Amino acid sequence: MSEEKFLKIAEQARADFKDALIDVIHAFGELTLVVERERIVEVLSKLRAEPYRFHQLIDLCGADYPKRERRFDVVYHLLSLTQNLRLRVKVMTDETVPVPTVRSVYPNADWYEREAFDMYGMLFSGQPDLRRILTDYGFSGHPLRKDFPMTGHVEVRYDEEQKRVVYEPVKLVQEFRRFDFLSPWEGASYVLPGDEKAANPNKA
Repeated sequence: MSEEKFLKIAEQARADFKDALIDVIHAFGELTLVVERERIVEVLSKLRAEPYRFHQLIDLCGADYPKRERRFDVVYHLLSLTQNLRLRVKVMTDETVPVPTVRSVYPNADWYEREAFDMYGMLFSGQPDLRRILTDYGFSGHPLRKDFPMTGHVEVRYDEEQKRVVYEPVKLVQEFRRFDFLSPWEGASYVLPGDEKAANPNKA
């Protein structure tokens, strides 16, 4: 039944949104609309109204594709309780061009947009409170970007002498391990430390 509803929504969206619609993807039991960045407020406003009735924004998140010219996807997850359907809407952007805020359509987008800014560095025009929401004051970088280092830039510890929390550059207390990527069942092609006798059974 939902498949028929999705096909009907896709057909209606093509007719209603025309050049604002870049692509319609129907896969794995889900429907995704890829729309023009500048038209996102218009599209979501229509999706909230009749005949679509996607009254709730249940999530706004991001995805990072560093090799792509417009590296970010801003992803809106919509819910229609009256139709018992979910819909995904995407727009593409980069590190410098902002996406229009959708707070006028879904007021709860406020904190979601702040989270996307904090985690990815996505910008939202018209957002009056675009500041970090999950990371600490003075945090460097955006931790969900693919090029963000796994170790981070700074580490936090409590200094007993200063009686306060201090920030320091990340220090690796041991060298990076060297992985040979060989099967543990076949064994390494070199003699492991401690296996010298096993390599020469005649040696006492």
